[in-house]
Amino acid sequence: MTEKIDFLPGTTTKYPQKLLNLAVTIWFIVTTIGQWAFGIYIIAFYGASTASGELERWNEVLPHGYVKGDWKGNLIVGTHVLLAAILVVGGPLQLLASLRRSAPRIHRWLGRVYVSTAVIVATGGFIMVWTRGAVGDTVQHVSISIQTVYIIIFAWLAWRCARAGQFEKHRKWAMRLFMVVSGVWFFRVGLMCWLVINGGPAGFDQRTFSGPFLTALAVLVYALPVSLLLLELYFYARKAIKPVEITAIALLIFMVAVLMAIGVFGAIAGMWLPRIG
Repeated sequence: MTEKIDFLPGTTTKYPQKLLNLAVTIWFIVTTIGQWAFGIYIIAFYGASTASGELERWNEVLPHGYVKGDWKGNLIVGTHVLLAAILVVGGPLQLLASLRRSAPRIHRWLGRVYVSTAVIVATGGFIMVWTRGAVGDTVQHVSISIQTVYIIIFAWLAWRCARAGQFEKHRKWAMRLFMVVSGVWFFRVGLMCWLVINGGPAGFDQRTFSGPFLTALAVLVYALPVSLLLLELYFYARKAIKPVEITAIALLIFMVAVLMAIGVFGAIAGMWLPRIG
């Protein structure tokens, strides 16, 4: 089972490495469930409202998402949302080593679509933040803009390494790309985890969608991604010799997976299902 996920280093008889494999497997399962649930929500909510001609419903969850008479801006928003669904559905599939081995052509074409879509979505998100009056404070907007830079650079490096046949480097840059592309999803899951643990809003103003918690969350998700730090720790653990280091990193990944599971449950039950139910 562990060899089917690209994040995992392969079989080993050492207990710390087995613990690391288990932790990453749990993380991957939680992430896949959460991202696919988010993708279903995007398609169901935005697809249904668009098909029925009720574009104003976009504003229920995306302030200034639809602006009457601004067909160019509305097209950017609609395209951004549609392509985001492709990212959250296709991203986890690209991490499966079994898909890469059994269907390399599909892996390559899906990779091209993923990289291209990531750049388009990131650019569209950047435009929306600075032209559509996005909620939140300036730090949040700047953090999202920094994420756009990460996505473009990592996408280029992943593509460049693949073209050069440097597949180990390609996989690492592709995984880094996945982490930063998932920033919006991580933000939502982190927010819902915080709400579930606190039993409601804490550390921010719901009306303005600003406050110390949301500012810190935006910085740690977009500008200084904790997800990248966790990934680099995993890369280190794969080659580490000291069992205590491997075990500590495995436990950290497991703890993050548990917090993510809480956030995913909260998002599905409190944010996504009510909108499509």
